Parts: sequence; structure tokens; C-alpha cells
Amino acid sequence: MLPAEGPLAVQALYEDADILVLHKPAGLLCVPGRGPDKQDCLSARAQQHWPGALIVHRLDQATSGLVLMARHIDAQRTLSQAFAERQVHKRYVAVVQGQMQPPGAGTWAEIDLPIAADWERRPLRVIDAALGKPSLTRWCLQSHDDAANSTRVLLEPVTGRTHQLRVHLAALGHAILGDALYADAATLARSPRLLLHASELALAHPASGEPLAFHLAPDF
Repeated sequence: MLPAEGPLAVQALYEDADILVLHKPAGLLCVPGRGPDKQDCLSARAQQHWPGALIVHRLDQATSGLVLMARHIDAQRTLSQAFAERQVHKRYVAVVQGQMQPPGAGTWAEIDLPIAADWERRPLRVIDAALGKPSLTRWCLQSHDDAANSTRVLLEPVTGRTHQLRVHLAALGHAILGDALYADAATLARSPRLLLHASELALAHPASGEPLAFHLAPDF
């Protein structure tokens, strides 16, 4: 549904008295940044239509897809705890450079590489065996595009480090197409946007405990 027309309209896939499930377009911040030019964001737009709406988790500005917000502080506390305890299931779709090869057909593989802040090049992150925090991503092959030399993959972040999916894929030599932070110039140039999309969310409703599942297909 679209609660308002115009450039600041927010698309809600689901709403009730406790939660919102919103579609964040690529290029839109989740929360305000520094400076007057970075005040337009998903949370500000949502609060115009649902006063008091609160952020629970974030997507990178360049990433599109499902974002969960709370309608009040009690729901935010419950949902934040569920995220912290890894009780919220998240799945992403990405298109990456090259031909990723899983260990077997239809199987999920793991990327287990520690991630640390790159303090000299903030906000970038790096793989760092000594200083990095444990970081785990599961991935599964969807399809190969031989002509384009690319691979479409499903991704499940087990941990939630900043830029985790982007860093892990780039570390394997399969940067996401259109990634302005971690791809080389040729891979960046292959797409006008980052081809990473938060496609699935599954969680227990913070008030009723009812299992909820949401899906939003990418537009790439």
C-alpha cells in the first residue's frame, strides 16, 4: 500500500499496531546522516505517516529491500532482542562477478571470515584474522549467467557485521555488481546500482508471538 503520493511516499508491505514492514529503495538512507543533505531517509519518511515509528535494524544505503520498524518502544525492545539473539531470519539476493561454485548442487556453503573496521579508510571494513570479529555468511547458488560471467546467489547473514555480505563476497573474488566500496572499477561499472536486495524476513510477532514471513522479489 502507498500511504501517500509523491517522492516521499513509503511503501508498506504490512502494518499493524505494533510493526511496519517497509520497502526501502536502493539509494535511500535508513536513518539520517550527517549534514542537511542527508536528512531524507526511510525512518523520517515513515514517521510522517506513522508518528512514533522506530528503527529496529538497518540496510546499507545502496541496498534495497525489506526493513522492519516498530510502532512503539515496547515493540522495538522485543524486536531488538530478537535480532540480537538471531531469532529473525533474513535472506538476500545478490548478483556477483564471476562464476561462484558451491560444494554441491542445491547446497548451502559458508563464508567464515573475521571482519574488522578499516580505520584509515572508514567506513570500509576488511578481513582481519587478528582483530576481526567472527563473521559468518551462508550462501546458495541460484543461477549462472555464462554470457555475463556473473552468478545470482541467495545469502543468509548469520552474524550482522557492517557491510558483511559485501566484504565476504569481495574477499572470495566475487564482488557484488555495482558495489562502489568493494568492487574493482570494471565490476562497479557493470550496474548503475548495487545488486543486493533484502528479499525475505521471518520473525515472531512482538506482541502475539505469531510467526510472520515476508517476501519481496528484487527488481534485477
